[in-house]
Amino acid sequence: MQFLHTMVRVTDLKASLNFYCDLLGLKEVRRKENEKGRFTLVFLAAPEDEARSERLTAPELELTYNWDHEEVAGGRNFGHLAYRVDDIYALCKKLQDNGVTINRPPRDGHMAFVKSPDGISVELLQKGDALPSQEPWASMENSGSW
Repeated sequence: MQFLHTMVRVTDLKASLNFYCDLLGLKEVRRKENEKGRFTLVFLAAPEDEARSERLTAPELELTYNWDHEEVAGGRNFGHLAYRVDDIYALCKKLQDNGVTINRPPRDGHMAFVKSPDGISVELLQKGDALPSQEPWASMENSGSW
């Protein structure tokens, strides 16, 4: 068995690509437009998985955008996505500076949770050992759910 991808439905493809690519740093590896089915599939890979994704079409995140409006709710019905990151503090600051709420701040220098524009929980895990605790994260309270 091999993990291929996780699919999440998105309601605003532009906002979702901004979140996942511009802010989180994922790379778009391919896109499929289906005129008959009226949907677009966008496959994303983490930078360190990009070559593997090109070779195996895995591991990836599939964004599914239905052209006709469809109500999308829940967000946590499958759990969360998780990504290992080089510098959790720098990424959380970048996200926060761009209007993303840090639902579970990286107080421990190791783990944080944020949500996509569609309410999908995204876990961020520090690569290697936890970073030394630092402000403003060390004293920041949780916000909402994750």
